[in-house]
Amino acid sequence: MIRISAVILTLNEEKNIERCIRSLEGVADDIVVVDSFSVDKTQELCERSAVRFIQHRFEGYIEQKNWAVTQAVNPYVLSLDADEALSPELKKSIIHIKENWDADGYYFNRLTNYCGKWIKHCGWYPDRKLRLWNSKKGRWTGINPHDRYVLDPGCTEKFLEGDLFHYSYYSIYQHTEQANKFSEILAREYFNMGKKFNLLDIITKPVWKFIHSYLLNAGFIDGYYGFVICIISAHATFLKYVKTRQLFKESIK
Repeated sequence: MIRISAVILTLNEEKNIERCIRSLEGVADDIVVVDSFSVDKTQELCERSAVRFIQHRFEGYIEQKNWAVTQAVNPYVLSLDADEALSPELKKSIIHIKENWDADGYYFNRLTNYCGKWIKHCGWYPDRKLRLWNSKKGRWTGINPHDRYVLDPGCTEKFLEGDLFHYSYYSIYQHTEQANKFSEILAREYFNMGKKFNLLDIITKPVWKFIHSYLLNAGFIDGYYGFVICIISAHATFLKYVKTRQLFKESIK
């Protein structure tokens, strides 16, 4: 049987961290929490649990996750955010493959809870994530803040039954704040890459984002919160383009 290290990233996660840790009982043989110097009760709650708590200066989502993997005791790593938790069905699937490990990485669906409602549409489900892997055969990559784990060429992946529960936002305000924060990070990344957007992009892409999320991905079935999610997603698209354009304008002054 293989042994699994669970790696969790935190920053002011007192609302979520205990649920995340509890969901790993019977699954993880080692749990390490890498914290970006929380100022709430995150550290206190972690120290009550059987986890290793390490603080490390945050330098970016991708950078932090790659560093956190190096703190795992075992090469087989299960990566979670503090606002995520394993469903009972997913726990059973992972326990089973611990005795029958036959791939380099495993992915599964993520189901998001938004303001108390499980979201099944809007392009949010199934949100498949590769989160369990042999850490010697891949690394975190992508464009901050949108990270993803990529296995080396030739590696094998398999799908596991069961959902990864994601307790994303407790309020609409929290969602809008995150959209503003993430659009700023992404705009900076685009600027550094030299990626430019014209006025047509700024006008059409947010509209298309809403149509795609609300109509083509049936966000309307999720009712009021489905509509809210799709509107905020479209606004976030607008923000990242106008912020990128503004950075280029400021750079030539």
